[in-house]
Amino acid sequence: MTQEPQDDQSRPISRWAPPSDVPPAGQPSPDDLVDDERDTAEVPLPGMPAPAAAPAPAADTAPLPPMVPPPPGGSLPGFDAPPAPPPSPRTDSSPRRRIPGPIWALAAAVAFLLGVLGGYAGGVLEDQDDMSSLAGGGLDPGSIETDAPLEGDDASIVKVAATLLPSTVQIFAEYQGVEDAATGSGFVFDRNGHVVTNNHVVADAAKAKGSIEVVDHKGRRYKADVVGRSAVYDLAVLDVPEVKELEPASLGSTSRLRIGEGVVAIGSPLGLSSTVTSGIVSALQRPVSTGQTEDDTSYINAVQTDAAINPGNSGGPLVNLVGQVIGVNSAIATAGGGEGGESGSIGVGFAIPIDQVKVTAAQILKTGKATYPIVGASVDVQAADHNGALISVVEAGSPAAAGGLKDGDRVTKVGGVTVTDGIGMIVAIRAHQPGETIEFTVMRNGARHELKIKLEAQTENLA
Repeated sequence: MTQEPQDDQSRPISRWAPPSDVPPAGQPSPDDLVDDERDTAEVPLPGMPAPAAAPAPAADTAPLPPMVPPPPGGSLPGFDAPPAPPPSPRTDSSPRRRIPGPIWALAAAVAFLLGVLGGYAGGVLEDQDDMSSLAGGGLDPGSIETDAPLEGDDASIVKVAATLLPSTVQIFAEYQGVEDAATGSGFVFDRNGHVVTNNHVVADAAKAKGSIEVVDHKGRRYKADVVGRSAVYDLAVLDVPEVKELEPASLGSTSRLRIGEGVVAIGSPLGLSSTVTSGIVSALQRPVSTGQTEDDTSYINAVQTDAAINPGNSGGPLVNLVGQVIGVNSAIATAGGGEGGESGSIGVGFAIPIDQVKVTAAQILKTGKATYPIVGASVDVQAADHNGALISVVEAGSPAAAGGLKDGDRVTKVGGVTVTDGIGMIVAIRAHQPGETIEFTVMRNGARHELKIKLEAQTENLA
């Protein structure tokens, strides 16, 4: 199943989702010896970072003291060594020894390699910090995979498919009393037997306590139970103990995505299991709404892609070319498929950013419920002038009221992000977390105002 996103005007789009003295011949000059020592001990290689700049290991280690050469000539304990003769002065005619070209090239290569490794280590540490910050919210960092399974120079759609297909599942759920009537996709989220999919794939079965099953890439079927779900973010977490034997998909970061980056969509479109399509990230932070009723409408700050997504892809992973999940496929836009018809992809698909997925999944795994931020104001999602989000009602005692927002205000920015309509405002707010204080730019009677509003938490109570 997929859902019907709405465009910025809230019209339905689709249901789916760097030596001066010359010695006699044969005898080295003392200055040459001094130069040799200088050339080997004092001349730094260009581009080489200081040791402290290299990525630190996990355990604390102290640097070794520098090597100090013994004094020239021996001396007995308690007696000073004779003073060394002063070095001969240099003259302009004394040529300096130069570091051979190959050494410079080697230094540059080493510096480049250290830079690459430093960047990679920084990315790994960022992922670890991200997982650690979510640990208190229900995620066990040890059960989550974040390392890219493929190297950048080894990336190909073939290898991405081979790596991710074993972590992707097909989902069958009861719908209106009919078993397996609702179909979708999902992926193994962690090593604890949890699968992530779209809420709209399992919502009806969850309400009616109907059957839900997942099918792995080898065709094996497993019973699944709903841990929790979010209509706001169109996400659900399933408990499938038997999939612990399957390798969880590696989770990437939406914040690193770039428009034009290659991606792969994996799932079961039209019931065709283990299907792979490819494309690019065609847009980022695209405000999209899905759902047919007020109760199940979700607002997505979507990753837009032209990878073919069709009914049945919902809940499946959108993956980058190093094999990391960067989104959950949720909806598609179509040119229309007739009354009650299901039209296929026209190259505009939408995925829920993985950064949001990690947060929501963590909440569900901890409490069984999802939490989202609110300001306590109603916004017009039907306005089509695109001059900002028109505030219709500000609730008394709400964060919006405390921050100075008023009825009739037109919000043009939320947290520095420009919004053109009501849906854009909702999506911009939900990209943050409860407890954050966000700056709102508001136009009121032709004047601009900057307001600070602290976001309040709202917990979903879904059956």
